[in-house]
Amino acid sequence: MSVRTLAVWKFTSCDGCQLSLLDCEDELLALAGQIRIAHFLEASSAVEPGPYDVSLVEGSITTAQEQRRIVEIREQSRILVAIGACAAHGGIQALRNFADIAEFTSIVYAEPSYISTLATSTSIAEHVPVDFELRGCPIDRRQLLGTLTALLAGREPDIPNTSVCTECKRRGTTCVMVADGIPCLGPVTQAGCGALCPAFHRGCFGCFGPMAKPAVGALLPILRVNGMSVNDVDRVFTTFAAAEPDFADRNRDEPPE
Repeated sequence: MSVRTLAVWKFTSCDGCQLSLLDCEDELLALAGQIRIAHFLEASSAVEPGPYDVSLVEGSITTAQEQRRIVEIREQSRILVAIGACAAHGGIQALRNFADIAEFTSIVYAEPSYISTLATSTSIAEHVPVDFELRGCPIDRRQLLGTLTALLAGREPDIPNTSVCTECKRRGTTCVMVADGIPCLGPVTQAGCGALCPAFHRGCFGCFGPMAKPAVGALLPILRVNGMSVNDVDRVFTTFAAAEPDFADRNRDEPPE
C-alpha cells in the first residue's frame, strides 16, 4: 500500500480542505522527499499523467461533468481518499436536495438556461468506491498527516468511528452539555477533530457527520431542554451533513415527549 505519487482533486467545494493540506507547510516539506505530488492545481500548474498511488478528492458531485470526471479519477487511482464534509456527505450545498433546483437557478442567475447542474449534491462514495474518508469542515490536519504517513508506511490509516465525546474524555475536557447546559452534537458526531469546539467551551456543530449508529432521537429532547428551538435543531442538523440519512431522518426514532 506504500505511496509514491499523490494527486489532489477539487469538485464542488470552497477549497478549504485543500488549503488545510497547504497549511501543513513544514510537515509537507518532510513528506516531499517521499511523495511526488503529480497533480495539485491549488499548489502548482505542473501536472503529471496518471496512474496515481493516492488521490485526495475534495468536494461533492453536482454536475454531469463531475460525475464523469470522478469515474475517470477513480480508474487512475490505486487509493482514493474523500476529504471533507462535501466529499463525505454532499456538504452544505446538499441543502439543494430538499428543494427545487430550477427555482434556485431562476432566482440567482439572469440566464438560468446557461446553467447545467444536477438537482442534488452527493458524496463521492455515491458515485465510485472510496477507500478512506476524512471528514470535517475543513478536515483536521493531524488526521490528514496521519493518513498520509500511514499510507507511506504501507499500513492502513487509523480513522476513528466513535463519537466526539470519546475525544473529550481523552483530552480531559469537561462535558459542556452536562456542566454548562451548552447544546452539543458531540454524542452523535464522528470523532476525528480532537474535540476542538468543546475544548474552547463551544458545543460540537456536527461537521464530521454522524457516527456509526448515532442515537439522534435520544439527543433531540436534551438539545431542546438546553435551549434550542425546533428550528435551531433543524438548522444544526442540516448544515454540514444535511443529506446523511441519520441526520436527515432525525425524528424517526425520537422518543415521545
